[in-house]
Amino acid sequence: MHRFPALPAPEALIDTHCHLDAPELAPMLSAVLQRARAAGVGQILVPAVRADTFDAAAAMRREHGCWIGFGLHPIYLEQHLDEHLEQLERALREQRPEAVGEIGLDFYLPELDPARQEALFVEQLKLARKYALPVVLHVRRSVDRVLKHLREQRVELGIAHAFNGSPQQAEAMLRQGLKLGFGGAMSYSGSQRIRRLAATLPLSGLVLETDAPDIRPEFAQDRPNEPAHLAAFSALLAELRGLPEPELRRALRRNSLDALGIAG
Repeated sequence: MHRFPALPAPEALIDTHCHLDAPELAPMLSAVLQRARAAGVGQILVPAVRADTFDAAAAMRREHGCWIGFGLHPIYLEQHLDEHLEQLERALREQRPEAVGEIGLDFYLPELDPARQEALFVEQLKLARKYALPVVLHVRRSVDRVLKHLREQRVELGIAHAFNGSPQQAEAMLRQGLKLGFGGAMSYSGSQRIRRLAATLPLSGLVLETDAPDIRPEFAQDRPNEPAHLAAFSALLAELRGLPEPELRRALRRNSLDALGIAG
């Protein structure tokens, strides 16, 4: 059985946000992994989203060598119980994942209570500080509030996943020490604002991701997203920035390792 190396090769692609444990990918997981390896993907970060998905994420590490995160995602707010924070801390302490995540705030869905979201988010940031772990952040329409809490809790390492904020918000995230995730949304020809960010922000602040099976790219809207699509995202980003792709890949690998505090 092929396993991803703990430290990917210099020009390997790293999918910094992929729900490889999602039910949509389960029936074709072997083929998905095979296509990822063929596309040059050398590592995948799998962030859990609920306490009952921690075991599935851990299995991805055990069986395939993936990097993993444990977190309580804001979209599942009504499913999170107080004891799940205790379960999260136990998982962080005993299993030492690469990140706390996916965590954050979602102010797009009106049914999600903002105050309860923020209380849960703050407790998870405290755990990230306690265990010296980076964070993988959900920041949908919430970048400013996420930044506020990052500053207050002095969290300065991680990734703002699927970044879609303003240039000013992007710069503030970078000053805080976060990297910004770009992927499927960038592939749409109409996503000019996201493409401008990808083209003009400091290269040292960017990482690639798929959010598979979600955020399907323009060229594959009829099927679940998957890590192999990183190759197309890498080629597009190299074109947007006017860089040779091998140079870009080496920079993105360095950024991904830095975002997660991994030496190499």
